[in-house]
This record gives sequence, C-alpha cells and structure tokens, in this order.
Amino acid sequence: MSRRIERVNELLRQEISRLLTLQIKDPRLEGVITITRVSTSSDMRNAHVFLSAMGDEETQQNALAGIRSAATYIRRELRSRVSMRYIPFLSYDLDAAQQEANNLLDIMDNIRTNEASLASADSSSADPSSANISIKSPGIYSDSCADYNGLLSSPERNN
Repeated sequence: MSRRIERVNELLRQEISRLLTLQIKDPRLEGVITITRVSTSSDMRNAHVFLSAMGDEETQQNALAGIRSAATYIRRELRSRVSMRYIPFLSYDLDAAQQEANNLLDIMDNIRTNEASLASADSSSADPSSANISIKSPGIYSDSCADYNGLLSSPERNN
C-alpha cells in the first residue's frame, strides 16, 4: 500500500469519527462506536470503513444500520472537509477483529484454567515417595554408570 493511500485512509477515518461524534444525532449511534480502520481502493474511488460498536449483537447491528443510513450525509460532509478530487464511495461493515480477539482471549483463559486444574490435580495425587526418582545411564560404557539425578535438578538446567 502506498504512502498516499495510507494518508487518505487515516484522514477519512479521522473525519468520519469527527462527524459521528459531533454532527450525527441518530439514536442508533448513541453508544460507543469506533471507526477502527478505512481501506481505500488503489484508484481512490471506493473505501471500506470498518467500525466497532460496544454492546451485544443487536446493538452492533443497529449501529451499523444507523451509519449506513447516514452514509450519503457523511459523504456530502466529507466533500467540504477533505480536499480530494473524488470523495470515495463509502461502504460500512463491522470489524470482526475485536470479536476474534475476545474469542482468542477466552480460549487462552480456558487453557490456563485447565492447565492450573491439571497441575493442582497432579500435585495432590502424586505419591511423595515417588518424587525422588533416580535415572541411570543405559550403560553405553560398562565402567560409567552415572546417576543423572543431580543433573536434572541442577540450577543450570532450569534456565
């Protein structure tokens, strides 16, 4: 992506956010709505606007419907605010990245709690007499049959 398109994306994101905050008075857009990113086509005729809305699925769909109904107003206001030859046609969609991040964090929390419960179950069911296990060499050399217990519990090993 060229530097110019990146600048246009950021400019459009900022201006649309300002319009949502200051000028659009749709009750469906009253919650916390964030324009997460804008993706402009290479010819700068079309732009895809991704937004994130706090709340349940119904609240998010209402916010999306509200911003889509204000699309022509937003485009008309952008003409006076942005100095470009063509103001891109804007399409709006919910940004799934936030939902995917939440799902990933939930999975990680489940794994962490499962590992903690397994570790506590293993430590409570372990026989204290079996904790001191001695591992012997398989006897590659007949004269060196060393005890490796000291190597396994040494501080250098736990790095």
